[in-house]
Amino acid sequence: MTHSFSALSSRQRALVEAWLPGLELEADMSWGLVETTVLRARAGERTVVVKAGGASDHHIEREIRAHREWTGPWLRQGRAARMLFADADTKVLVTEYLPGTLIQGTEAAAELDTYVQAGELLRAFHAQSAIEDPDYEARMNAKALAWLDAPHRIDADVAETLRAMVRSWPSATATCVPTHGDWQCRNWLIDDAGTLRVIDLGRAGLRPAAEDFERLAVQEFVWHPGAEEAFLSGYGKDPREPDAWFRQRARAGIGTACWAFQIGDRGYEDQGHRTLAAILAEAS
Repeated sequence: MTHSFSALSSRQRALVEAWLPGLELEADMSWGLVETTVLRARAGERTVVVKAGGASDHHIEREIRAHREWTGPWLRQGRAARMLFADADTKVLVTEYLPGTLIQGTEAAAELDTYVQAGELLRAFHAQSAIEDPDYEARMNAKALAWLDAPHRIDADVAETLRAMVRSWPSATATCVPTHGDWQCRNWLIDDAGTLRVIDLGRAGLRPAAEDFERLAVQEFVWHPGAEEAFLSGYGKDPREPDAWFRQRARAGIGTACWAFQIGDRGYEDQGHRTLAAILAEAS
């Protein structure tokens, strides 16, 4: 393995070299916003993706779990990459490389069939299992309050209104299913035949199904007429119960505004502020 893999720790490099001797780097596909390195590499005739996390990274562990427990329905259709090697303690995994073009920023992002397929794939993922979690909402409320106590650019009066709102919510039992956690165009690929495939399971986890609608609701569903209806036609019954959906959106807005401020992503931070403005307008 060459020095081009220097973004990986020495332990990570040693593991990858043991798994795939002579691996050659082709491209760095990292987003650069979080402590995760994503590399496309060549091992003989095989193209693979190497993903590695830094000291504070939690995404790799989530991704490994998702590959081990939940990607079966997608793998059977050839719609997700197969995990080849993984070590959760060292925070590194290797998957197959999926062919296709990232949908974000392309004409496919406005095609209704994109959303029909995305809805169908998400339905299959969510349908695998369900658990009742009596503490889920309480944990998410506590997390939202912790975000508001961290550095952010939310107006002080708005932050106090949000704190009071969150504290007033019931700690209802939630039905949790396997979720992708970042279901949007930047995590979908499209190939020449128009087949949609899924990437990046770094935020996968057991949550209410509606949480996989959050990012679409403030992005693609707003930007592309008919996208929401097309998505629901593929997904089936809409899981967004109004009161729980309101709480989810509010917590998402808080988390987005605060997290994006901390990593310096002003565009994403602004999206969080827009979500919060809409939430407060609905509540008034």
